[in-house]
Amino acid sequence: MEWLQQLSDGMNSILWGPVMILFMVGVGVYFTLFTRCFQLTRWKEIWHNTIATLFARKGKKEKKKGEITPFQAMSTALAGTIGTGNIAGVATALVAGGPGSVFWMWISGAFGMMTKYAEVVLAMHYRNINKKGEYSGGPMQYIEKGLGMRWLSVVFSVLCIMASFGVGNMTQVNSIAEAMFSALHIPPVVTGAVVALICGLVLLGGSKIIPKVTEKVVPFMTVFYLLGTIVCLLVFWKQIPKALSLIFAGAFTPTAAAGGVAGYTVRQAVQFGVARGVFTNEAGLGSAPIAHAASSNQNPVTQGMWGIIEVFIDTILMCTITALVLLTAGDGTIWMCGLDGAALTTAAFSSVFGSFGGMFIAVAILFFAVASILGWAFYGQKAMEYIFKDNKQSALLYRFFYIAVIFLGATANLKVVWSMADTFNGLMSLPNLLAILVLSPVVFRITGKYQKNKKEKNEKGVK
Repeated sequence: MEWLQQLSDGMNSILWGPVMILFMVGVGVYFTLFTRCFQLTRWKEIWHNTIATLFARKGKKEKKKGEITPFQAMSTALAGTIGTGNIAGVATALVAGGPGSVFWMWISGAFGMMTKYAEVVLAMHYRNINKKGEYSGGPMQYIEKGLGMRWLSVVFSVLCIMASFGVGNMTQVNSIAEAMFSALHIPPVVTGAVVALICGLVLLGGSKIIPKVTEKVVPFMTVFYLLGTIVCLLVFWKQIPKALSLIFAGAFTPTAAAGGVAGYTVRQAVQFGVARGVFTNEAGLGSAPIAHAASSNQNPVTQGMWGIIEVFIDTILMCTITALVLLTAGDGTIWMCGLDGAALTTAAFSSVFGSFGGMFIAVAILFFAVASILGWAFYGQKAMEYIFKDNKQSALLYRFFYIAVIFLGATANLKVVWSMADTFNGLMSLPNLLAILVLSPVVFRITGKYQKNKKEKNEKGVK
């Protein structure tokens, strides 16, 4: 397996190197400029069409052909993106790139909003209705219909399936097993069996059940984690201005060595901040539009707004609060203690909650990782349906195999799996990014038509 890891690591140095990361961010910049900063200038409208609808009084529900609601679509997509990266990944970026990496994480998220918006708009525009009467779409459909290249769609689907077993399954359950063993001394084999049982009950219910579960789990886990971070920030509130100062200063100037930690260059801050932002929000990978395409929403632009909110919640909100806890805990010194990843995050929370801190992180990882497992299972099933043309047997076989891999992932050595998962994610992004760039005129035309109709409607309302 050593040669396989070396091969994968070599590919990752290219797929996730500076050139590829700048390309991914550049795509977001491109869509931002040609939509006149849609994610900023239309923010009030975006909020009104997404989060605000959850608190509005609902009238009589209309029957729609779609399979899931717009919020369920975003929850499923968020389930795939909000994971251990928001807990351990931010700590890794901070240790490797310094406080300035957080600023560049924000930048990648700000432009990533428009990359994901473009993906969702295209997924909605090119989707179809499968044999079960459900909306189905994603990069598979817009690559085939928009570019006329079914072979490339099949390649993307295969890579998506492989990625679902790696980054969406084995790596997630292994993180749960490690956290549960550290906090509660529960053997990994027991954790694997329980997680496999829980996810199995959901997955065997079919793809319809996953959005209904994620709709409940994602808001709960987000609020749960937010409450814990708020408590930490209230305890260390005096350190927040200093933490923000470190973030902005480190983004543009080298950071001197302190507390036994080597100094950081601006290049390190940019590289690790942007890379972590891309990894957490998955903008450009082509995974999330698979979930959004199943929405009952009929308007590609308003569903694209849910994609923008998704990146905002994942990167701007969740990653930021984790970073602030790390930079303020222990009077602003814990992040320099020599720990990394989940261990560093646990140490930060333990400085407030004591021994309960480890349990809090373990529970947070449990919910985050289970949601990611379910979210990626949805993507994998849809990819299987595309390749085998909605064959029921192939979808059922995928579910059983996916459940079995959950159990194996709890005890497996995941060095090779992590490396290969990164490879498949990187390879997934290539056909997807090229497709949305070539099809960008479609995105601009649909967005322009929406804005024109909105303007005309507002003018009529004034008159």
